Amino acid sequence: MPGHGAGARDLAPGWKKYNFARKNRCSFTIPKKHNMFKDLKPEVAHLLNNGTLNIETRLQKLCELLKSSVPHYDWVGFYFQNGDRQELKLGPYAGAPTDHTIIPFGKGICGQVAVSNTNFVVPDVMGQDNYIACSITVKAEIVVPIFVNGKNIGQIDIDSNTLDPFTEEDERFLEYVNSLVSKLYAA
Repeated sequence: MPGHGAGARDLAPGWKKYNFARKNRCSFTIPKKHNMFKDLKPEVAHLLNNGTLNIETRLQKLCELLKSSVPHYDWVGFYFQNGDRQELKLGPYAGAPTDHTIIPFGKGICGQVAVSNTNFVVPDVMGQDNYIACSITVKAEIVVPIFVNGKNIGQIDIDSNTLDPFTEEDERFLEYVNSLVSKLYAA
């Protein structure tokens, strides 16, 4: 079953075509997320629990795993609070290089999550006034905070070149990922 649109490819096993008839939204193809995320959880856990690798290497490999395994995750990275400063510092990531290595609290989606301590899903970045453009190809973003002992220490940031691809399943999966990441910093 072929895909559609620019750069379309044959659908991989386990993928299903979804057409969302939303105002100003285009049709796109996404995988059956539940099964995909369910299959990824053991890989994520194994990787993050691998004590032979340092934390930065584990996070780098995690970013690469998520970017290569989830078709609508085009940039995957971590930002962490920069010491006692009211800013975030870029950590490991997979995807195109970014100029945004330091983000002040409150600025952009990541900076807002550092202040609000809540997930932030942006279905269309063009509709956000406080969005820091990383690439002209990015259409959507999801940011989920990481908590250690109730304190927001950082976040996972995902950019997508697909309009409105993120669902509640993405949020729950990324919360699961961050629950494991937080254990790395709890000790």
